[in-house]
Amino acid sequence: MNITLAAGGTGGHMVPAHALAEELKKRGHGVMLVTDERGKKIPAIFGDVPVHVLPAGRLGGGPLGLAKGVLSVIAGRREAKRLYREFRPDAVVGFGGYPAFPALLAASSARVPTVLHEQNAVLGRVNRLLAGEAAAIATAYPEVERLKPAYASKTVLVGNPVRTSVARLGEMPFPEFDDTAPLKILITGGSQGASVLGRVVPVGLGMLPPGLRLRLQVVQQCRPDDIEAVRARYAELGIPAELLTYIEDMPDRIADAHLVIARAGASTIAELTAAGRPAILVPLPIATDDHQTVNAREMARAGGARMIAEPDFTPEALAAQVAAIAGEPQALANAAARALSVGRPHATRDLADLVERIANRLSPVEVGLARVAPVSSGIGLAGAAA
Repeated sequence: MNITLAAGGTGGHMVPAHALAEELKKRGHGVMLVTDERGKKIPAIFGDVPVHVLPAGRLGGGPLGLAKGVLSVIAGRREAKRLYREFRPDAVVGFGGYPAFPALLAASSARVPTVLHEQNAVLGRVNRLLAGEAAAIATAYPEVERLKPAYASKTVLVGNPVRTSVARLGEMPFPEFDDTAPLKILITGGSQGASVLGRVVPVGLGMLPPGLRLRLQVVQQCRPDDIEAVRARYAELGIPAELLTYIEDMPDRIADAHLVIARAGASTIAELTAAGRPAILVPLPIATDDHQTVNAREMARAGGARMIAEPDFTPEALAAQVAAIAGEPQALANAAARALSVGRPHATRDLADLVERIANRLSPVEVGLARVAPVSSGIGLAGAAA
């Protein structure tokens, strides 16, 4: 079959789309990506898939911004329909965000079945707009806010696809750690970086008790504008740190880490729970609908993460949480096991199964992928694909 993937913007949309593309290609299907300029520039993914950049504007920013956005969406929809006449997709899979909007609108008008994948624990705006037309909605969390109970019959819990190399980490032992071993910490702010991590983390790590501080080995992602200032902070504190503006070998870095300090983006949490790595999560406060805070709840409730709101994210607060989670080897190992307990390492396989079945014009209920039931905060889903 031919499957079109519609994703763009940040790595949070592009990484799961890439994971699905790899799985679909392994199964012998043709795959095409429709994206925007930002999505096309994300390195190390979609190297061997046809990529088409379409116009895609945001529907906001006042009357002028709205008008420009609508014109851009119309142009993108027209271009997508032209592509579909050549590629003839059996299904179109959207990963949320405005870059996916024109491709999904074109699919609906051409009567091509669509699957919406929602990475976050709050249904995104574009997915909310298109949910009624979708043949299936695949979610990453068992509870999703802003998802109408009316869509329960076509909603399936699959998880958030991660790279195979990350999913395999959950099958391996947690990195050896005892009272004398180095404490390896990975700090990442997602594909966009996070300046607050550069300001707070070095100082907070410098406040740790000597027994932990002298054993630190740090890898930190920084914004290009921040990297030299962060490097200077670590040098002053005498903490060995490798600083990068983009981490291309993220699976290897996660494999090596005992503890991760990060934003609470959907892909980040999916990778940490699939790999079984404990974390201190600092949700992005300006995320749409505060979805990063909601994303972090499941992992935090399970005991695999500590969540600190950005206004409370001080060096003192960070030092206290690192000492609590990593002060004893067994506590760190327990947190790792609890992170793993909420992981969904087979998300890529389960999403590919769903896409194949929708492309064959079967409904989620008919194929028995999940049972769904409404809950007060959104939709609860019990039972992922076996």
